[in-house]
Amino acid sequence: MNGSTPQALYRDEGVVLRTQKLGEADRIVTVLTRRTGKVRAVAKGVRRTKSKFGARLEPFSHVDLQLYTGRNLDIVSQAESIRPYGTEIVSDYRAYTAGTAVLETADRLTVEEKEPSLRMFLLVIGALRTLAEGQKSPSLVLDAFLLRAMSVAGWEPALGDCARCGEAGPHRHFSVPAGGTVCPSCRPTGSAMPSPVTIELLEALLSGDWVQAENSLSINRKEGSGLVAALLQWHLERGLRSLPLVDRT
Repeated sequence: MNGSTPQALYRDEGVVLRTQKLGEADRIVTVLTRRTGKVRAVAKGVRRTKSKFGARLEPFSHVDLQLYTGRNLDIVSQAESIRPYGTEIVSDYRAYTAGTAVLETADRLTVEEKEPSLRMFLLVIGALRTLAEGQKSPSLVLDAFLLRAMSVAGWEPALGDCARCGEAGPHRHFSVPAGGTVCPSCRPTGSAMPSPVTIELLEALLSGDWVQAENSLSINRKEGSGLVAALLQWHLERGLRSLPLVDRT
C-alpha cells in the first residue's frame, strides 16, 4: 500500500467534441456527457494501431464511457460506440462543416467542466442525428442549433417583443448588442432592419417549425444566418473558428 487515494470509477454516455494529441500515443478527448457535463480525459494508447477503442473516440461519436477520476484529467478505461455520427457526416461537406460548428459551439458555451448540462447534450445529439440523416438543410440545422444553444446558455434572442423594454412586437429593427428586435423608443443607432420574413424564419427555427423553415427562401436564410452568427459572436466576445468555413450553398 502506498497510501494514495483510490481513483473513483464512473460511467456516462457522451458525444466527443474534440481531441488533441498527448505524447507519443495518447490523446486528450473533450466529451459532453449526459450526466456529468463537459469532461476532459486522457485516452491512453489510442493513437497506436492496435488500440481497441481509438476509432470510437473521434469527434461526432456518441459513446458510452467508463472513466477514472484523475487529479487534473480523468482517464478513459472503456469506450463503447452508441452511434458514430461521423460516418455519415464526414461524407457530406455541408453537413461536416455545419457539424464542426455545432461541436465547437457546444464546447465554447459549456464553460464549466463537470457542470451537468443535459439540455445542451440533447441539443448536440439531436443536431448530429439530423445532420447524419441528411433530410434537412445543414445550414438550417446549424442555425436552429445555434439559436437553441444560445437559449440554453441564457441568451435567447428576442424575436417578437422588444429586447430592452418588452413592448409587444413585432418590431422592424434588430440590435445585436440589445439581443434581438427592438421598438422605436429603444432602437440604438446602427440597428439593422432585416426582413420580417427573416425574423419569422428565426422564430420557426427556434420553435422547431420545420415546415415553415424549409419553405423559406435563400435570401432570408442568408440574412438569418448572418444575424445568428452576429448574436453568437457578440455573446462569446470572439467568433467561432469553424463558423466562417460553413458551406452555406
